[in-house]
Amino acid sequence: MARKKDWEFLDDRGRLAAAATTPSRPVAYIQAGATLFDHGIRPVGIFGSNHDGDTADPAKAGPLPVGDIAYLGSGSRVDADAVLRADPDLVVAVAYGTDQVYGLDPDTAKYIEERVPVVVFDVGQGRSLGDVRDRFTALARSLGADADSSGAVELARAEGRLRTLAARAAGLRVLALSPATRDSVHLARPRAWADLRALADCGIGLVEPECGPGASWSTVDWTAAVSLRPDIVLSDVRANALPVDRLSAIEAWRPVAGRARLVPWNPEIPCSHLAHARFFDAVADAVEASAG
Repeated sequence: MARKKDWEFLDDRGRLAAAATTPSRPVAYIQAGATLFDHGIRPVGIFGSNHDGDTADPAKAGPLPVGDIAYLGSGSRVDADAVLRADPDLVVAVAYGTDQVYGLDPDTAKYIEERVPVVVFDVGQGRSLGDVRDRFTALARSLGADADSSGAVELARAEGRLRTLAARAAGLRVLALSPATRDSVHLARPRAWADLRALADCGIGLVEPECGPGASWSTVDWTAAVSLRPDIVLSDVRANALPVDRLSAIEAWRPVAGRARLVPWNPEIPCSHLAHARFFDAVADAVEASAG
C-alpha cells in the first residue's frame, strides 16, 4: 500500500504535487518567490526568465532580500542540478496559458519535476488579478502561512481609495508602457494584463493602443506614444526595459515628461495582497497629484 502523503496541492495544470511532510525549502521563479515572501515564506533559491540576466532583477524581486537568497540563473541558463543542490522540497513557478513552466527549458523542468514536487500557477491573460492572488494565498496557507497576515485588509483599503480618487478624476488618461530603445517603445494593451484590468475595474481610464500585431504590446516610435496624450505613465522598470532615467534624453518624449506623472510599473508584480495594495496606492498617489 502506498504511503499517505501529508501535504498535497493541485496546481493550475491539474497536477497534484505531494510530499510526506509540508515543504519548507521552496525554490521559486522570482515573481513567485516575491509572492511567497509577502506571505512570510522565504525561498531558499530563485530563478529568472530568458529576459533576465546573471543577477536577480530588483524590480521583479520586490521585498525579497536577494543578497541573502541563492540566485540559480535565468531561462536557458538555469542548470537543473544547481537547482537540486539548493536542496528544495518544492518548486513554485508560473505559466502563461500553457503547461510550460515559465523561465525553465522544458527538459530542465521535466528533470526537476521528476525529483521535486512542482506547483505551477497560470498568470496568463485569462486569469484575473484576484484569481491568481487567491491561488498563491491558498498555497501559502497550505505551507503554514498565517491566514491573518495576507494583507487583505490593506488591499481593500487601497482599492477603496483608488476607486474614490478615480471617480473624482474622470478623464485622466493612463498609459502603460515598456521603454525599448531611444527609437521605440512597447505600449501595453490593457486587457492583456491582469493588473491593468484591475485598475480599469477601479475606474482608471487606461489608454488603448491602436489595433495591430502583438497580443500584449504594440511597438511604436516615441512620437506615436506622445500622440496618446497621457496624464499618467506607468513605466516598466524591469531590468530588460530601457531605464527610466534615460527617457529624458529622448527628444520626442520630452513634452510628456514635462507634464505627466511617472509611476514605476512591474508587469510581473508579486501575486499578493500586499504587493497589489502597494501598486494601487502608487497609482492613487499619481491620480491624486494629477487631479490636484
